[in-house]
Amino acid sequence: MPPSGYPVLNVSSSTDILFVHPNYRINVFGFLPGREIAADPESDLNVGLLDQEAALKWVQKHIVHFGGDPNAVSIWGQSAGAGSVLAHTISRKQNPPLFHRALLSSPYWPKTYRYNAPEAQDLYDRMVNLTGCTGIDSLRCLKTAPLSVLQAANTVVVGSHLYGTSQYTWAPVIDGSFLPKPLSEVTRGDINGQAVLGMYNTREGDYFMPPGLREPAPTIISGTPGFNSSEASLDIWLRGYLPTFSEKDIQNVKRLYPGAGETETMRYNDTFTRAGLIYRDSVLACPAFWAVGNVAPEKGTAWMGEYTVAPANHASDTIWVSLSLFSYVPPFKN
Repeated sequence: MPPSGYPVLNVSSSTDILFVHPNYRINVFGFLPGREIAADPESDLNVGLLDQEAALKWVQKHIVHFGGDPNAVSIWGQSAGAGSVLAHTISRKQNPPLFHRALLSSPYWPKTYRYNAPEAQDLYDRMVNLTGCTGIDSLRCLKTAPLSVLQAANTVVVGSHLYGTSQYTWAPVIDGSFLPKPLSEVTRGDINGQAVLGMYNTREGDYFMPPGLREPAPTIISGTPGFNSSEASLDIWLRGYLPTFSEKDIQNVKRLYPGAGETETMRYNDTFTRAGLIYRDSVLACPAFWAVGNVAPEKGTAWMGEYTVAPANHASDTIWVSLSLFSYVPPFKN
């Protein structure tokens, strides 16, 4: 059963919906990239997303037997789940469409690389090294490795990026098939679905920040690298988070997010919040804006909202999603 507060617990005769809650593969089991995966005729990239696509195809074929309407399918997710929803909105076209409405609560959409980009290939190579699968046929070795070995290696990979300079671990990759192009290349009319709702929370970037960015200088919080609230510490984090940015790009980011500033809903003067806003906008808010903004008016309708009720952290809005989102259209249409 999903966590308490999620919409499945609000389903009743008064809501007039059926709730389908599928499982899908995650982490190394669902998102292992690399040239070796692409070259193998018996393997697929983005299999976690393909699991979801299979579930949507099942809904189209069978939901009528449960009293559902295959022509009125909504998909919803929060955080990584919303990232999955976003992936489906920009994925390959299906005829007939697999869904009609897409609801994205804080879509987690980190830096998205091609399957064979150095950053993606590094994940495959690290898994090979951590599992002892170095050799001629590393993929076959990975497929036959004990579950415990894969889990242990996966934990190392995930932990190596936690609260560090880079948040890229397991994520969708541009595979040229399910995901033909990155979100930044999507244009108006490319979005799947007749209605799209995007949401984000005011302070949800805090959840992903190194805690050390709160600490006064010259305190150094343990870790590699260590962080404190100094400008130099912010620079270390920022250059690690945006490794392909030029020095001019980095300075532009800092100009857009100054040491003391304000957003539409809050003021700040600390490094932790400053970095959190950069992260929030680039990974959680802007992806939602991008999806909503590329719904062609002649093809559909789009809404965008910001949840501001304190503490407005990551997932603060989900209780209200549970209570109301599936029973009315929110009154913040743009």
